[in-house]
Amino acid sequence: MDQRAGQVWVDADACPVPIKEILYRAATRSKCAVTLLANHAMAVPPSPYLSFVQVPAGFDVADSEILKRLDSCDLVVTQDIPLAAEVVERGALAISPRGERYTAENAKARLAVRDFMSELRDSGINTGGPRPLANADKQRFANALDSWLAKRSRSPHTGA
Repeated sequence: MDQRAGQVWVDADACPVPIKEILYRAATRSKCAVTLLANHAMAVPPSPYLSFVQVPAGFDVADSEILKRLDSCDLVVTQDIPLAAEVVERGALAISPRGERYTAENAKARLAVRDFMSELRDSGINTGGPRPLANADKQRFANALDSWLAKRSRSPHTGA
């Protein structure tokens, strides 16, 4: 059994600013630890519930650090599908900045699509980028985060 309440880990290099702002407010409101990891300096608001870890530049360094610190009661916010797949495999929850929950099944499917799109780009086909973050995406993220926080607050390991 987990001996602590879960916390939030954020793969912050590509996390949109509006999502970070939602996380900052939620950390203070819920008194939940939120740690952002990135390979470039980043300012976070002063709060006992917010922290930032700068990792060295390199392929998947932030991902590796998140996985090293991850507990099964934690939440990871990431757009990185291989990281999300590993998080789910370890029994923790992963959601995208658009509020989509990763599962073992959809992570595999998304990896296949990602690899296919990469092949298209490598062959010179312009596949475009992700669509802009919409208000509905921000709301879906906030709802997914609130749902996890509500379950966390009912956990016998929150110390409450």
